[in-house]
Amino acid sequence: LITGTHLSAEPMLGASLQALNYAKKHGVTRCLDIDYRPVLWGLTTRGDGDTRFIANDKVTEHLQSILPHFDLIVGTDEEIHIAGGTTDTIQALKNIRALTDAVIVFKRGALGASVYEGAIPDDLDGGINGVGVRVEVLNVLGAGDAFMSGFLRGYIAGEGFEKALQYGNASGALVVSRHGCTPAMPTWEELSDYISRANDVPRPDKDAQLNYLHRVTAPDRPVWGDSFSIFAFDHRIQMEDVCTELGVEPKRIEKAKQLMLQAGKKTADELGAEFGVLIDETWGQDALNDATGENIWIGRPVEKPKSYPLEFERGDDMGKQLKSWPKEHVIKCLMFYHPDDDKALNEIQLNRIQLLWDSVCASGHELLLEIIHPQGFDMTDTSMADSLTTIYNMGIKPDWWKLPTLTPAQWGAVSDVIEANAPHCRGVLTLGLDRPLPELVEGFKHSAGQKWCKGFAVGRTIFAQPLRQWLAGELDDDAFMSALAKNYTDMHNAWVQRNQ
Repeated sequence: LITGTHLSAEPMLGASLQALNYAKKHGVTRCLDIDYRPVLWGLTTRGDGDTRFIANDKVTEHLQSILPHFDLIVGTDEEIHIAGGTTDTIQALKNIRALTDAVIVFKRGALGASVYEGAIPDDLDGGINGVGVRVEVLNVLGAGDAFMSGFLRGYIAGEGFEKALQYGNASGALVVSRHGCTPAMPTWEELSDYISRANDVPRPDKDAQLNYLHRVTAPDRPVWGDSFSIFAFDHRIQMEDVCTELGVEPKRIEKAKQLMLQAGKKTADELGAEFGVLIDETWGQDALNDATGENIWIGRPVEKPKSYPLEFERGDDMGKQLKSWPKEHVIKCLMFYHPDDDKALNEIQLNRIQLLWDSVCASGHELLLEIIHPQGFDMTDTSMADSLTTIYNMGIKPDWWKLPTLTPAQWGAVSDVIEANAPHCRGVLTLGLDRPLPELVEGFKHSAGQKWCKGFAVGRTIFAQPLRQWLAGELDDDAFMSALAKNYTDMHNAWVQRNQ
């Protein structure tokens, strides 16, 4: 695929011609997107990219000398005019046909596009026509690339020109209906969903399902495994309380968290575990900095510890906060929630989660939502699944869930809800709630074979006792890290052996 812009000057002209010669030699289909931009041919002043057409005999002559190299030629009316040497569209198409037997694809804006394989008809509708998709245009940048990608998807797959035109028109419509260029390009799953209901989606940029698919099927979405061993030490109040009890400066927590990261990462590497961490910025900023860029899963909390109803630690302006977060940081939010809790309280909580979700969708980060039932509410076979259903019904689809250990019946109910509402969900991480390892082991066993369970995210069961001893001066740094390593290893082994 060659763009006409590349034919305007050396050395790209020579490189393009060489590529075309190699392609012909080896039987590779050669495509031209005419992509005429007068400014890049030196026909306007620099910076005048808005001028889309200026007739010029030299440009036409130059393009026509190269047209015979191609098997497929794609252009808008302005581009067909410059290649054909006239603003009479039918005649321009006939002039191109006189030079090449290539398939010609004429992009006709809101009318769609037409394909001409043989002789050019006297009526533009005389070719194979693909009807345009009606959308509100917000931005035209990238529309041509989107059309070409969609068209080539069908063309290369041999699905016929009707399908190729459908893919191309829909891809272009999605891109022009969004702000941005390359980031607005649809994925195949997103495009398929749009085509299935395009007439009912006049504003794709406001369609929740399309925006969700655009988010979760993006090719740059991180790829993770299926069995995490996550060391959670984003605790703040719990560690501060220990410092107060022992009469030591809370600032020591900062170093403790760096040692926790070092111990966890080293041990995970030795075990071959897929390592992750939950780290706060209050006492863990240095550890966060050390973990970032190391290709490990990183979760970062936003909730005010123990807040009920939910509050955010740094205030409600989540958009401003998330601007400074690396994209690899997963937003973690803990909410104490039960469907049968006080209605007014639950409304406050769900409004907070909606605010967070809107910010997440705008920032592009992933979201982990942790749900724990408040004191006084037991977890029934369906209460956790009902909690997830309430959140899904709001249009909120977290990438991750963090839930207490579940019974087989509870797992079944939760799995059904996730499957029905968010098949692109990353999965569920099991939390510890400071329970002894033997109790967690029993819960781990219930997760065996559960598709949506992707590992554990446990903290105090691993670090509580060693941290107390280190803060009290009973363990030095090395002994502290050794104790953490042992507890992490025991936790990981219990997880791995749950299937046995």
